Amino acid sequence: MKTYEIIVHGHVQGVGFRYTTKQLADKLGIYGSVKNLNDGTVYIVASGDSLILQKFISSIKVPKSPFAKVTSMDIKEIDSANYSEFKVVY
Repeated sequence: MKTYEIIVHGHVQGVGFRYTTKQLADKLGIYGSVKNLNDGTVYIVASGDSLILQKFISSIKVPKSPFAKVTSMDIKEIDSANYSEFKVVY
């Protein structure tokens, strides 16, 4: 089990990015959270199996929302966190 902190840059607020990220996480069995930050980025904490996390990260690089556009992502491994679900933080 690994946990990553991901900061997503681009046009990712107000376009359904958090919702589609949650859908993807639920589908893959990823735990953690997603929230908008004041600087226009989206902050994700994702915990799960290493291979599944790689699939999750690859999928959020190409968002399902036709209005979202990811230009870059900052990804770093952090200490594991205890999450029992994946939630959208408002």
